[in-house]
Amino acid sequence: MARRPTPLFLAGLALLAAGLQAAVLAGFGLSARETAVAALVAACTGAAAGWTALRLLQPPLPAAPAPLPSSGAEQTLHIASQTLPIIRQGFNAETAGKVAEIIQKISEVAAVAITDTERVLAFVGAGCEHHHPGDPILTEATRRALSTGELQIVTNQRDFNCARTDCPCPLEAAVIVPLKVEHRVVGALKLYQTKNGALPSHLVKLAVGLGQLLSTQIEMAELDRQAQLVTRAELDALRAQINPHFFFNVLNTIIMYSRVDPEKTRRLLVRLAEFFRQALKTPGHFQSLRDELAYLRTYLYLERNRFKDKLRVRLSVDPSLRDEEVPVLTIQPLVENAVKHGIGPKIGPGTVEVAIRREVDGSIVVRVSDDGVGMSPERLRTVLEPGVGSGNGVGLSNVYERLTRLYGERLGFSVESAPGRGTTVTIKFDPRQREKERLADGA
Repeated sequence: MARRPTPLFLAGLALLAAGLQAAVLAGFGLSARETAVAALVAACTGAAAGWTALRLLQPPLPAAPAPLPSSGAEQTLHIASQTLPIIRQGFNAETAGKVAEIIQKISEVAAVAITDTERVLAFVGAGCEHHHPGDPILTEATRRALSTGELQIVTNQRDFNCARTDCPCPLEAAVIVPLKVEHRVVGALKLYQTKNGALPSHLVKLAVGLGQLLSTQIEMAELDRQAQLVTRAELDALRAQINPHFFFNVLNTIIMYSRVDPEKTRRLLVRLAEFFRQALKTPGHFQSLRDELAYLRTYLYLERNRFKDKLRVRLSVDPSLRDEEVPVLTIQPLVENAVKHGIGPKIGPGTVEVAIRREVDGSIVVRVSDDGVGMSPERLRTVLEPGVGSGNGVGLSNVYERLTRLYGERLGFSVESAPGRGTTVTIKFDPRQREKERLADGA
């Protein structure tokens, strides 16, 4: 590693430069006095250059740490940016603990507590050894805030009216803000200080602002949870919706073969059991395309044995996509819809084509088409409305609603059809940009 030049070395260089400049000036025929003055000027110039070089070679001073936000508005915005991703995971002891730590660090209050309507969810700061997550709410002031839904300001320890009297609590004053979701109190936020007396107005305003912020974040988390439950319920409903006509038709096919081909009967029974096992085995919203196609092939094996030469199927799948995650029960319901409502009513044989490919932008496109009887323009306009037409649109509408909840506006979903010209359903989604990542398996 190269050694850093010392100040003495740099000064020597400056004097050397001055001497050289004096010698050069003497060569121009200047008097001794003029030469001395010129040398002095040269020495000063060299010294200045040396000092500059020394400053440049010195390591920069470490940057001062960024100050914490000072104003209430800055603090609230800073807290909002850090707590939103946490609260969106739900309002519980784990998330409340993280939020309380953020608030206490940024606001620099003595202590912060968050409760639900019955128990302490989190407590950080002074006095934390006396307050533990999971403990029942002890102070009458907090219970009053929860029951009335109104702000409570406590200016001395006596007004806390705490049920515990066996510990020297350092907390002397607090502002207690009820947390509300749709006018329903769900908990409380408490900011404490360790000296009694009136609380600073900026602290009260900060607490009120944070209470409103957390209430909004909790309400958003609740809406997300409800949407998640709805989506899961739709998936459960779709699993329970396995067409009873399909089931009984397959059973009739099995009964028919049982009289003439026991071995084929056995294979059909095994495939039927496998079909139901695959339909019910995946608890989450996504599975690999490989598994989705295995389920589709089981379904098609059963249908081909029922329709025989009437049903032809063509599969075209990009091999690189087989390990990509796709929404459960997406492709098979579309194919079943094509078989039941396109090929089934058609006179003569028909073909269902399934094509799955990746677009240049990384999106996955699934296209299911048939050359069946097609739909009228009136029927096509309502095909995605839930429950239209005695089951004719249930499969399509259910798949459409589920995918819309999972991908939002990024979803591409189209249905093209004409009488006598068949139907084509096209779905486009980007597996990297799911609208609801937390709805993935295990979320």
